[in-house]
Amino acid sequence: MSKKANYSYIGIAFVILVFGIIFIPDIIDRISNDDITRKESRSDYATEDKKASDLMYIEINGKARKVPFFTFTNQDGETITNEDYLGKVYVVEFFFTTCPSICPKMNRNLVQIQNSFEGFEDFGVASFTINPENDTPEVLKTYADQYGITNPNWHLLTGEKEAIYKLSNEGFNIYAGENPNVAGGFEHSGNFALIDKEGYIRSRRDESGNPIIYYRGIISEEEKVDNDGLEEQISALKEDIKKLLNE
Repeated sequence: MSKKANYSYIGIAFVILVFGIIFIPDIIDRISNDDITRKESRSDYATEDKKASDLMYIEINGKARKVPFFTFTNQDGETITNEDYLGKVYVVEFFFTTCPSICPKMNRNLVQIQNSFEGFEDFGVASFTINPENDTPEVLKTYADQYGITNPNWHLLTGEKEAIYKLSNEGFNIYAGENPNVAGGFEHSGNFALIDKEGYIRSRRDESGNPIIYYRGIISEEEKVDNDGLEEQISALKEDIKKLLNE
C-alpha cells in the first residue's frame, strides 16, 4: 500500500475521532434530557389515541348507534339539524324551561362544562325542550340569557312534540313524557348523552367493563354525591369530552 493511501486512511480516522469526541457526548446528553422529541411526539399521540379509544360505542344489535336525523328550531329562530353537529363533540339533554326540579341543576352543570371548554369551536350542546308548546324560540332565548349560555354551538331546540318525544324515547332512550301528577307536568331523565364528531353515542365503561351509556346530569362536581348516595359524573363527562376532542 502506498504512503499516500496510508495518509488518506489516517486522515479519515482522525476526522471520525474528532467527530466522536465533539458530537457523540452532546447527542447522548440531548437524548437523556429529552431534547430529541420525534419519538416522544409519536408517543404522545399514541397516548391520546389510547385515551380516546377506551370510550365505548353504544351498540344496538351489534351496530354502533348514531344520532338519528332531526331538524328543529333554535333560540335564534334558526333551523338546526344533526348535520350541524358533525365534526363537533357535543352533549345532549332533554329539559323544559318551566321545570321546577332537576332542569336548573342540569343546566347549571352544563354551563360549567361550557365554561371549561370555552374557545373550543368543536364543542357544543343540544338541549331539546319536552314542552315545545310553551318553549318558543323567544322563551328559549330568554332562558339562554338567564343561564349564561354563550357557546355558539349550544342550541336550545324546539319543534313538533311528537318528533321530540320520538327522538328522546327511541333515538336516545332517554325517557321523557307528560304527567299531570308531577310538578311541572312533565317527567324526564336527568341524564346527558355524549356524542362524538361523527355522530356516534359514546360512553366510558363501568367497573365491570360495561358502558355506563349516559352521564348523571343533576349532581354537581361540588356536591360529590346526592341524597341517594349516587356519585357525580360531571367530572367524568369533562374527561371524556377531552378524549373525544383529541380523537
